Amino acid sequence: MKTITLRRTFRPPQGPYTIGHLYDGDGKYICDTIEDTDRGLRNDMTAEAVLRFKVKAKTAIPTGTYALTIDVVSPKFSLKKYYMEYCQGKVPRILNVPGFEGILMHMGSSERSSAGCVIVGYNTVKGRVTNSQAAYERLYRILQRYRQQGHKLYIKIV
Repeated sequence: MKTITLRRTFRPPQGPYTIGHLYDGDGKYICDTIEDTDRGLRNDMTAEAVLRFKVKAKTAIPTGTYALTIDVVSPKFSLKKYYMEYCQGKVPRILNVPGFEGILMHMGSSERSSAGCVIVGYNTVKGRVTNSQAAYERLYRILQRYRQQGHKLYIKIV
């Protein structure tokens, strides 16, 4: 088992985004993240409770630990040339998130790229991430290495 950790570090008082740092299974920094607004949701809440506070496509997923896979082809991203060439459309997917479906970790630049997903990059500009492709490739290589070593994958969001 290998668990990567997403540590949320900044939430502007007026929203609309959340900045975090992503670490590998050994606690080494991978990259930064940007997500939608963190509304204080937790994975021990029922899906019904989550849905009472969730704003569709504008809410970060609940904190907690989730299984992660790189074995599912994304219907959306498999249509994009880069993702098909780089990872055969198999974008990291966070599984069994209460009140959410299809949560991915992918490239983008701001919370507008997110719709609930985790966007990877480097937080070099206020409210945005840059160099997202390099961050995505770094993350994907780490996840592939863990899988090749026979590990089950998890993500812990704190």
